[in-house]
Amino acid sequence: MRVIQGAGQASASKFKPVSQSWLVRLARKLVLDKLKGIERGHLLVEEGEHSYSFGQAQEQAEISAQICVHDPISYLQVLLNGTIGSGEAYMQGAWTSDSPVDVIRLMVDNMELVEGIDSRWSYLPRLGLRWLHQLKVNHRDGSRKNISAHYDLGNDFFQLFLDRTMLYSSAVYPSADAILYQASNYKMDLICRKLQLKATDHLLEIGAGWGAMAIHAAKYFGCKVTTTTISQKQFDYARQWVKYEGLEGQITLLLQDYRELRGKYDKIVSIEMVEAVGHEFHKTFFAGCSELLKEDGLMLMQAITIRDQRYQQYRKEVDFIQRYIFPGGCLPSIQVVANHIGTSTDMQIVGLEDITAHYARTINDWRAAFFDRIGKVRDLGFDECFVRMWDFYLCYCEAGFLQRVIGTVQFVFAKPRYLGGF
Repeated sequence: MRVIQGAGQASASKFKPVSQSWLVRLARKLVLDKLKGIERGHLLVEEGEHSYSFGQAQEQAEISAQICVHDPISYLQVLLNGTIGSGEAYMQGAWTSDSPVDVIRLMVDNMELVEGIDSRWSYLPRLGLRWLHQLKVNHRDGSRKNISAHYDLGNDFFQLFLDRTMLYSSAVYPSADAILYQASNYKMDLICRKLQLKATDHLLEIGAGWGAMAIHAAKYFGCKVTTTTISQKQFDYARQWVKYEGLEGQITLLLQDYRELRGKYDKIVSIEMVEAVGHEFHKTFFAGCSELLKEDGLMLMQAITIRDQRYQQYRKEVDFIQRYIFPGGCLPSIQVVANHIGTSTDMQIVGLEDITAHYARTINDWRAAFFDRIGKVRDLGFDECFVRMWDFYLCYCEAGFLQRVIGTVQFVFAKPRYLGGF
């Protein structure tokens, strides 16, 4: 993994600390006392002329992380808003680190401690966040608003850190020295081969992104593709790309919600779209996919997943990603997917491959590209708070995949009359 000069290091010198109130001093004491409970890893907290060490001896620790506190208001934010508060303090430049990824990895390794802070002191703020999150339910209009909140950042922005395929999902690296562009193309080819695509197939893609998967399938496997998105910006980009490739006769691009789709298809693909469906609509989504698939059809779904054991608690809470990046988002677990396939469809799971390690590497490549082009990010009008927010988002995800509190899986589902091998 590449070591990246992130937002925190670059912006720390610009931060002007606020005065310390008795409440901030109390928060510092309570948070530092709580950090004494770190059992795995080593954490060094530096604040002015003072430094505090927690956990194992540095030379014995698998993960060693460092935090530089520029304003003690960050202690109060952590105390009152837990992990979301730590992200907000990072956004404001109140703390920085040489490696935010390692800070988050260490906290994940000491999850009981983190949950203790979250549950004891941030109860009332969390109630408010839950209420706001519930307002972002993914019915048809809500889904469009939630998707727009993210993708309205603009195609020019995403082009700065994604590779030329514009895939905003985990790549699959065919070798240790493969670059992101090669890994993205390899992933698309792998999906087409798992679906056993042939020229006579009609493929439905639920979640078009910027069009790369549909174009790859049509161009290299000769099939007909219908693909849909609810993002106007993605739709416009994909339409121009399809036209440029001369594939208007093979690819039908729709601006429709998955609940509005009709027809029967030989194959279905959905790449990291189910995370935007929401817990309340999982049954609707999987039942709808089954209804759209021919009786001998195959479906491949790539999904970011949460651990089975954490799902019920997770779906009732709000994390940094849901608060600032993907409103309305909800990661399924493998068991949740399996239960819906078994009870809401006539499909069965015939393939499952874990590609989690590839996602950590993908995000590391995105973050490197983001900071390689940080000047252009600022030229688009994004301020320092946004830059730090995006940095924290990418670090948060990379750490989650490295520690496997979240995963990435490619499922293959088959209808009853599919008689082939896999």
